[in-house]
Amino acid sequence: MKTLNKRKFYASLIIFSLIGQIAWVVENMYFNVFIYNMFNASPADISAMVAASAIAATVTTLLIGALSDKLGKRKIFMCAGYILWGISILSFAFIRVDVIGKLFPAASASAICITLVIIMDCVMTFFGSSANDAAFNAWLTDMTDNTNRGKAEGINAMMPLVAILAVFGGFMSFDLSKSESWTTIFAIIGALVIAIGIFGFFIIESNEKKSDENSSYFKNIFYGFRPSVVRENIPLYLYLIAFAIFGISIQIFMPYLIIYYEKTLLMKDYVLIMAPAIILASVFTVFWGRAYDKLGFNKSVIPSLAILSLGYILLFAFTNTALVFIGSLLMMCGYLSGAAVFGAVIRDKTPESKAGMFQGPRIIGQVLIPGVVGPMISKEILRNADVIVNNDGTTSFLPSKWIFMGALVGIAVLAIYLVPVMNRKKKKD
Repeated sequence: MKTLNKRKFYASLIIFSLIGQIAWVVENMYFNVFIYNMFNASPADISAMVAASAIAATVTTLLIGALSDKLGKRKIFMCAGYILWGISILSFAFIRVDVIGKLFPAASASAICITLVIIMDCVMTFFGSSANDAAFNAWLTDMTDNTNRGKAEGINAMMPLVAILAVFGGFMSFDLSKSESWTTIFAIIGALVIAIGIFGFFIIESNEKKSDENSSYFKNIFYGFRPSVVRENIPLYLYLIAFAIFGISIQIFMPYLIIYYEKTLLMKDYVLIMAPAIILASVFTVFWGRAYDKLGFNKSVIPSLAILSLGYILLFAFTNTALVFIGSLLMMCGYLSGAAVFGAVIRDKTPESKAGMFQGPRIIGQVLIPGVVGPMISKEILRNADVIVNNDGTTSFLPSKWIFMGALVGIAVLAIYLVPVMNRKKKKD
């Protein structure tokens, strides 16, 4: 184990991973609700926002991942990045129809607000990806090895669910149809992320080590895309492709999940229903991370994908509360355990001291491709979605159950792809 102090390492891992994921949950799950409720966004608007954010995350990770390797400074990028990330989140408190309408009385305030949200989402993503996708993920790779990577990745992978639980619970008292609620939410989340960035200067320990690569910074940005590097690390890229297909499946339904629960299924108390599922899935993910350490990739990924697929089937086939709960539980268990397995194997295949330079290929597989392709697929699925008339006379679309069938097809494609990959691994063994 490479960690200098186990307690500080796991404390830093839990705190930075959790708060980072809380910020990402607000972006990935609630920005969609924000522009849907406040500005009557369409599937095309949501797809554009998710895709733009994914592109911003990819470019940022390419630039900052290589720079953190070049300088050998993970800690400063993590802490300063979180502080700036929090400040950018605070800015969303000022994107309101009443405020924008006064500034641009001759234009559509809602349309301008949607555009501003997409632009500021990219700005926020720049700071968030610098701190989390590039620096934090490279730091986690630096600080673990094959004796504890599955355990650490299990903790890291369960944090999205813990973050969802925290955000769901925290948002229960807010009326998300009112702009005042969103102002308060953005203020709280922004202040929290800033505080953690400051706290990180006192708790984070890091194996500060510059890359042994002597080429220039700009060459290092594209290091992970060199043909020679790809040939030397073929297993890594095979798993990155698999992770991309996995992510596409998730992104087909995830941007619309809360809207589906609340608007399509009319589950007003979906938080109370989802909370137990989130807790159980979080516990399951921690243990499954350890299973990866003992069983390896092949034996741990198959059950994860099977559980995820069963969850999709139940969510597609049923709408009653009990079966939606079971389907959601299985979906979350499969999603998070699968992410943990893919995350761990990718870290195992990442060359030491060059973790930052490989964050570019990782973010393309984990964020860019799923963030662009997944919403494009769901936009087509929802092209003829049912609509409802709001109290103010505007209309909004209703996500349909077919987003889960689209996600299931994605897992079927992944299963076909993994057959030769897993057979290749067996031959190597």
